[in-house]
Amino acid sequence: MSEEEKIIIGKGTWIDKLASEMIEREERLGRDTKLLKVESGLGASGIPHIGSLGDAVRAYGVKLALENLGYKSDLIAYSDDLDGLRKIPEGLPETLSEHIAKPVSLIPDPFGCHDSYGMHMSSILLDGLDKLGIKYNFIRARDTYKNGLLRDQIHTILINSEKIGNKIAELVGQEKYQKFLPYYPVCAKCNRLYTAQSYEYDQERRVVKYRCVEAEIGSKMLKGCGHEGEADISKDLGKLAWKVEFAARWHAFDIRFEAYGKDIMDSVKVNDWVSEEVLGHPPPHHVKYEMFLDKGGKKISKSAGNVVTSQKWFRYGTPKSMLLLLYKRITGARELGFEDIPALMDEYNEIEDVYFGKIKLENEAKLLKTRGLYEYTNLLNPPKTPPTHVNFRLLIELCRIFKEDRKSLVTKKLIDYGSIKNSEPHIEQLIELAGNYADDFEDEEAAKIEINSETKTALSKLVTILESDRDPEDLQNTIYNIAKENNVQPKDFFMVLYQIIINASRGPKIGPFIMDIGRKKVAQTISKHI
Repeated sequence: MSEEEKIIIGKGTWIDKLASEMIEREERLGRDTKLLKVESGLGASGIPHIGSLGDAVRAYGVKLALENLGYKSDLIAYSDDLDGLRKIPEGLPETLSEHIAKPVSLIPDPFGCHDSYGMHMSSILLDGLDKLGIKYNFIRARDTYKNGLLRDQIHTILINSEKIGNKIAELVGQEKYQKFLPYYPVCAKCNRLYTAQSYEYDQERRVVKYRCVEAEIGSKMLKGCGHEGEADISKDLGKLAWKVEFAARWHAFDIRFEAYGKDIMDSVKVNDWVSEEVLGHPPPHHVKYEMFLDKGGKKISKSAGNVVTSQKWFRYGTPKSMLLLLYKRITGARELGFEDIPALMDEYNEIEDVYFGKIKLENEAKLLKTRGLYEYTNLLNPPKTPPTHVNFRLLIELCRIFKEDRKSLVTKKLIDYGSIKNSEPHIEQLIELAGNYADDFEDEEAAKIEINSETKTALSKLVTILESDRDPEDLQNTIYNIAKENNVQPKDFFMVLYQIIINASRGPKIGPFIMDIGRKKVAQTISKHI
């Protein structure tokens, strides 16, 4: 056995490596490994985007890897629906401004379909997870606090609040918890969270004393109502500050793995210390992931309005295309937009062909990793046989041609091209997705292709013919002859044309296909490359 083969773990992916590292750590700590719980925190303060979804999907991947390695595992999807609303997300009604700083589970649903604003946002995320086939145990912050599940952890944290406040200042330079306790009661008078600052804890009565004062919320100052009161940590609604809350949850739910985005690194650093030193519970195994960026390089954000949601994604791409995106890798920031969907759809077909042996890979490690990625993209339940493949960009081009009676006409063309033998339900679904994409997006910007000088000359001559007012008698033969006359192998010339038109190395018979798309449209596309 080679050295390379010896280090293959599980399915050979980063997910398996992470699960293996986690098991090794648990064994070093001497902890019970009968049930290994993994957690994903779900934000409930704005429209959930693919980054929020990705957190839970990747945690589920780790759960699957643990089960594949012989361990029982469970994914907890924890909705932070006691979080306060800091600002109104782009596109939501301004009437929400009266609810700034209130817990999102106490804000009425502006759409009128759920018990609260927070549950509405959580339901959008859960719908995305359901459509992806992710299985989870859903827990709400509101119920967690209401039912006293963190009561003992809150008590321990509050009696150690001075030590914690000093450590937060030392670790991350934040000094406010040297003045206030890391616990926010919900003000009994105005229902706001962050304006109610607790300053004293009576550990005998388990009560915090607080004042509702001016506080900075989302870079704006918000006046408190002036109320002074007491809140019982066992009965009254309130929540721990983020700097300590993760630790309380990890201890209460016995969490062994949780990934985090680099935007909350400081919180994780403090929570790890609180978990270990205050609660006496080793923090979970972590992995840090980069955030998704929009195509302008800005972080995809619930409040900024540049949100890529699962609901919109599934208008253009399959759940498998999203799972492929999320399981390909975890490190490195990535710019993401709906225009990435066609490439992911075709990439999924490619890794499926590798899995079923239709594409051969010489490198054994790469083969194992690609097969593993395919299995995780199918949530470790791959199909027994592959469905018929059709290049997704080919479908988009055909959908741009046929706008009426689209399914039957595109299906007929695919049969004419020899791409499929007959209509199938899954092909019809792909035509619908490609049609939505064709209707909603302009032609994609041409991908960069390396083209040598002889091929450029041949392409220029083809453009002249395509721009002519007269239809060539036999375009297929014309293209073949242009290639030969310019010392370009016809098969190489056809491949370049496929790359330019549908970003693939092969496709339907090129002459009739160009005539179907439209000669002058194809001429414009080729011109962008030369």
